[in-house]
Amino acid sequence: MHLPTEGKPLIEIRGLKKVYPVPGGQVVALDGISLSIQKGEIYGIIGMSGAGKSTLIRCMNKLDTPNEGQILIDGQDILTMTGKQLMATRRKVSMIFQQFNLLMQKTVARNVRYPLEIAGVPEKEADERVRELLRLVELESKADAYPIQLSGGQRQRVAIARALASNPEVLLCDEATSALDPMTTQSILALLQDINKRLGITVVLITHEMAVIRQICSRVAILDGGSIAEEGTVDDVFVHTRSAAGKRLFGILPAQEDDMVSDVPALRIVFEGGREGMPIMAGLIKTCGVDVNILSADIKPINGQPYGQMLIESPDDPAVRSQVIQYLTEQGLTVREVEPQ
Repeated sequence: MHLPTEGKPLIEIRGLKKVYPVPGGQVVALDGISLSIQKGEIYGIIGMSGAGKSTLIRCMNKLDTPNEGQILIDGQDILTMTGKQLMATRRKVSMIFQQFNLLMQKTVARNVRYPLEIAGVPEKEADERVRELLRLVELESKADAYPIQLSGGQRQRVAIARALASNPEVLLCDEATSALDPMTTQSILALLQDINKRLGITVVLITHEMAVIRQICSRVAILDGGSIAEEGTVDDVFVHTRSAAGKRLFGILPAQEDDMVSDVPALRIVFEGGREGMPIMAGLIKTCGVDVNILSADIKPINGQPYGQMLIESPDDPAVRSQVIQYLTEQGLTVREVEPQ
């Protein structure tokens, strides 16, 4: 993964608010969103349907205009831009969509070439750029094909190539893999990682799929009801999940409120990457002399490393419980007490 540049953010969103009028009132799609995205990172924005994700990303290149707030790209507020300045910024901030948005009457090569034609790039230079981009997305052999002849994954690769034609600094992805099957999704995510690493392009991913976030993002913001419920590194948000929205999305708590916690006092243990294979439970039994009743357990990959979580019944004796928590903490695990409900 391309390492993000620390310091001044490439993208800074401040107090963004978007309200849509509806019969009899209004809908607040975004309610005071503020976040920063560093140059060169893959940043994920996740939430359930209606959380405000697509509205946010459409505001980030002024396809939609918020009621309040600022969106600074390289220190310039895109919301105050018009005309040539806005067009130039949009070339720096490209976007790919869930449904590809290709020109069905044009060949693959002409689709990729289209933004170059609009920008007035000379024919010879445009031809070479198209060949270069089709090599990048591994579709050289499909240059003369039409979108109808391509699979969904191939169409998305064409859309990515077209988005890269203007040498953007930022690639906005609005549910770019949600229309694809799991295997094709993996290949598209791998391509985005390669583009990020090879070209240093900042990638912003909008998705409702936690597997996408876990696979390639360095940081994540969880949207819930138009507000940011949590924000931080993917590792930290998973290990130290605080919000109900985050817990549901990461699978820590089921969606049904009645099933969110154990019906007995319990300890939630998070095994950070690389520790899931260690015989920690065996060591706990031997060291503390306690019986361990495992209530649930699972393992999920985050940024290529396995992370596990386990819910065990908490000892009744406070002294024994304290000893168990101390032992697990000394092993480098995160432990939290879970009250019954």
